Amino acid sequence: MSRIGKKAVSIPAGVNLTLDGQTVTVTGPKGTLSWTVAEEIELKNEGGELTFSPRDESKRAKSMWGLSRTLIANMVHGVTVGYEQTLELVGVGYRAALKGDALAMQLGFSHEVDIPPPAGISFAVPKQTEIKISGIDKQVVGEIAAVIRRIRPPEPYKGKGVRYLGEKVRRKEGKKK
Repeated sequence: MSRIGKKAVSIPAGVNLTLDGQTVTVTGPKGTLSWTVAEEIELKNEGGELTFSPRDESKRAKSMWGLSRTLIANMVHGVTVGYEQTLELVGVGYRAALKGDALAMQLGFSHEVDIPPPAGISFAVPKQTEIKISGIDKQVVGEIAAVIRRIRPPEPYKGKGVRYLGEKVRRKEGKKK
């Protein structure tokens, strides 16, 4: 039994949730998100709360039960508060700037790396060594942060590279004589 799936998703004031068959559309002050729930899950919207229950006892129904609840809860949180991921650049000469909406980074390559923002994502550079990625879709914010980190991941000898804020990099001892 899913412990997460049993919990109802409360819909705050200012958020409009519509059910069209298995498609859930959530509209809030920051935007609109929609997702189609698997056929094995039954949805009920009653009294400002959305409840989930499996239609049968199959393994897939049990798997999709908690997943569906979590994804819908993330959508509600995204359209009300939004999501943000912070990256930090560590290394001599590593810096970031905005060129219009696009992110331009110097990461020790012979060229500058430019990344255009996907739809619904915005970049901010409060300091030259800090990048803030924000949007309403949790999956897209995390994915673009991972793409940026993958360009120059932190290396274990000097710790240089792009890392998540607060990420600990295990350092290795260098070569000995």
